[in-house]
Amino acid sequence: MSERRACRVIDADRKSVRYRSTRDDDADLREKLRGLANQRRRFGYRRLHILLRREGVMINRKKTQGLYKEEGLAVRRRRSRRRAIGTTAPAPVLALPNQRWSLDFVHDQMASGRRFRVLNVVDDVTRECLAAVPDTSILGAPCRS
Repeated sequence: MSERRACRVIDADRKSVRYRSTRDDDADLREKLRGLANQRRRFGYRRLHILLRREGVMINRKKTQGLYKEEGLAVRRRRSRRRAIGTTAPAPVLALPNQRWSLDFVHDQMASGRRFRVLNVVDDVTRECLAAVPDTSILGAPCRS
């Protein structure tokens, strides 16, 4: 099919189809950006943009960001430090009920807008809720009951 007929079928302008960009590919700028990113692995595009400016490359920050993204550059993640093996004591294994309990607060709101909390006491072994204390104001002071 001819170009003229194809453009008429898809309702496109022939000049748009024939258009070739005259923008340069910024190969030297990309190379500089890649070199700086390899030297300064913890720098993102903003700090690399400042370094490019210091070298005399006048470039828009958004263009630096676009090139940074197109080159697939990213701030390198730091490795986690190795921890000494065997320094932490293992948690004691509990197999009997009522040896250890956990406390947890749950909070919600009534239809009137008033908030309330529920203090739950749970047995760690059986996962049984031993007590649930609901109140609109639970204080940190020990209760005597």
